[in-house]
Amino acid sequence: MSRTFLSRFATSGLLRGACPSAQRSPLQGIRAFTQTARRQEDDAPKTDKPTSRRLLRDLYGNPEAPNAVPTEINSMSALSQSAVFKSMSSSHIDTSALYGNPSVPKTKDVDPYHFHIYATKHNTHITCTRPNREPIISLSAGNLGYRKSRRGGFDPAYSLTKYVIERLIHDGWPMKIKRLEVVLRGFGQGREAAIKVLMSPEGRVLREKIVRVADSTRIKFGGTRSKRPRRL
Repeated sequence: MSRTFLSRFATSGLLRGACPSAQRSPLQGIRAFTQTARRQEDDAPKTDKPTSRRLLRDLYGNPEAPNAVPTEINSMSALSQSAVFKSMSSSHIDTSALYGNPSVPKTKDVDPYHFHIYATKHNTHITCTRPNREPIISLSAGNLGYRKSRRGGFDPAYSLTKYVIERLIHDGWPMKIKRLEVVLRGFGQGREAAIKVLMSPEGRVLREKIVRVADSTRIKFGGTRSKRPRRL
């Protein structure tokens, strides 16, 4: 064998021993590179988990730079701008009692006093009550000295209504009464007599405070058979 062939053979053997990776395919090299990068990512410490400081920063903003303009709206500011907070801020709920300053109720919201006129064909009863239905004064024509059939007349009812109003004025109730409701019951002669007194100068003190007139006369619906009418 010639010297040139031997030197060429030795040189090729040295190159094979020195570069064993030269015989690998390019796909094997790419796979090894990607696997190495994946191992490095797995071995690297995971810093993407939310820490307590990061959660506080997301909720309340960055405390280190209070004057800095936030680039994005955090969760608390988004919640404060939500429709729930807007509706609560625009609500008309009276919360003055929570701060020790209860609001004074308006006059139109106060329940009225009641002036009951119960007129039958035998007698007339007048009762003045507070808004909670507690009686202030209650009198009938019999308390003025009228007896028997005279109690159901027009004049006893007129005198009774004047006397009740005078008693209320004497005790100072017109100053306390802001709103008054007149409740009529029955169709006796005392009904018209009491109304005439309220419309007269004697009833001006209470007439200016009347806000409602109601009729509470009982009306029969069905029920048992009525008693036989009396024959005269």
